[in-house]
Amino acid sequence: MPLTVTESDTALSLHSGDVPVLATPRLVALCEEASCQVLEGRLAPGRTSVASRVQFDHLVPVPVGATVTAEATLEKVEGRRLVFTISVALDAQDRAALVAAGRLTRVAVDRAAFLAKARCDDPSLCRDPGAPIVAAARSEETLPAAAAIHGD
Repeated sequence: MPLTVTESDTALSLHSGDVPVLATPRLVALCEEASCQVLEGRLAPGRTSVASRVQFDHLVPVPVGATVTAEATLEKVEGRRLVFTISVALDAQDRAALVAAGRLTRVAVDRAAFLAKARCDDPSLCRDPGAPIVAAARSEETLPAAAAIHGD
């Protein structure tokens, strides 16, 4: 699954950092896409798969304009769980470098039941509609001196 990095793929654009290099969330999405490609045509009708766990090491920065390729290999099937090894390599004229590697677990599900749960068609499957969803960043908070990160 090749990708030529554009500005929209960067950490700066995806708000996952402040540098204009290939973002980790974009790498994970590329690996998910590769795993879906492996499963294409292999699941029973009415079934799909959803990611449930990602273990991922992003090893080197990749600049805009570079091309990377993601690979996913189905290593293990444990009931509905599908475990992949994933990797992303830099496509360079004189060298290939490992950019990222890890494991991805997907779970095979019934598509209609999964979508019904997402829409909350059955209230017994859904969260309390009165409960607040909290996902706020506390940008005004600073790191304590002991937790400061020092680079080279």
